[in-house]
Amino acid sequence: MKNIQQGLRENWQQFSYLVIVNAFVGGMLGLERTVLPQLAEQEFGITSKTAIFSFITTFGITKAICNYFTGKWANVFGRKKLLVLGWFFALPIPFMLIYAESWTWIVLTNILLGINQGLTWSIAVVMKIDLVGDKNRGLAVGINEFAGYLSVGIVAFLTGFLAEQYGVRPYPFYIGILFSFLGLGISIFKVKDTGHYVLKETLLNNKVPLLHPFLDTSFRHKSLSSITQAGLINNLNDGMIWGLLPLLLFTQHFGSTTIGVISAVYPSVWGISQLFTGRLSDIYSKRLLLFWGMLIQGLAIMFLTWAFTFTHFILIGVTLGLGTALVYPTFLSSIADYTNPTQRAECLGTFRFWRDLGYAIGALLTGTLADAFGINMSITFIGVLTIISGIIILIRMDNQSALPNS
Repeated sequence: MKNIQQGLRENWQQFSYLVIVNAFVGGMLGLERTVLPQLAEQEFGITSKTAIFSFITTFGITKAICNYFTGKWANVFGRKKLLVLGWFFALPIPFMLIYAESWTWIVLTNILLGINQGLTWSIAVVMKIDLVGDKNRGLAVGINEFAGYLSVGIVAFLTGFLAEQYGVRPYPFYIGILFSFLGLGISIFKVKDTGHYVLKETLLNNKVPLLHPFLDTSFRHKSLSSITQAGLINNLNDGMIWGLLPLLLFTQHFGSTTIGVISAVYPSVWGISQLFTGRLSDIYSKRLLLFWGMLIQGLAIMFLTWAFTFTHFILIGVTLGLGTALVYPTFLSSIADYTNPTQRAECLGTFRFWRDLGYAIGALLTGTLADAFGINMSITFIGVLTIISGIIILIRMDNQSALPNS
């Protein structure tokens, strides 16, 4: 225990392995970003937006539940075991996408994807925070999310390119076979458990534990619950972008490669920018970063209804990516700042439960609105909702950033 030192420099090797693992986790998510909405219409003849979004709904609910239990079980079963288990659920995913004979197969595949993402991404974040301690927490989260979402963007572009060159199946999904086996191998042979870092940190931490971590993070603690609602709205609008943007571009007669490029800009900017915004959350007001990030997102989403050229969509994607980058690492570092180390995994799991439930709510809500009132009305509604969420942060969250060990 005496030899354990927290810090990014002190644990750079293990930290690097976890960054690589999370890049593969993001790549598994990027497999679907561009291709599945097109697959629904072209191969399965599904035109209802609500029906198409069923795969996002399934993914969001499954990942949300897994997020919570990953945080709940992290101290019980160990971090590494949960990480390895998550990769075993990934192995069948690309094969099911390649050989799916009905849309039901796609929905079932996304149950596995939700379990994979809930276990691997959630525990990778927790393990990185364990390693670095409180000084560089925002930077650590930013690097983690950078690796994951840059990979989402790159794979979204590659799958769009492959779909246009060779068709929506099977070639775009071959990438997933490589990612799943590499992720599993590194997790088994290179990654080490980080639970002992938490035990040492606990000895130096004086934060009073929460009486009911789930209820406090969700509803009762003003700062924690305001962060949580913003996380839900953030992924609600991301679920809308995931499902509606390819369809919106498809209706404006963009090709699959172009759709892939546009779809990749948002997560790529989001990913790259987190290298800087993660560090920013260590030194600047988290409350203001969250407010401005949600405001920028909401405005960018609303501008989608006026866009009609490639340049318009690229500029909106960049803006939306920057807004999301401001909030994403800040969400996680803020939750960690407000909680005792022994409850950190559970509180992060609770936050990620509500945040990723936003995927399901966003898919259902935007699909229903798009079918009833059209795509533009659905987009406008989500933009306004995102701005309101930012205002809630400004009103309810503590005026000062949470300080480590405060």
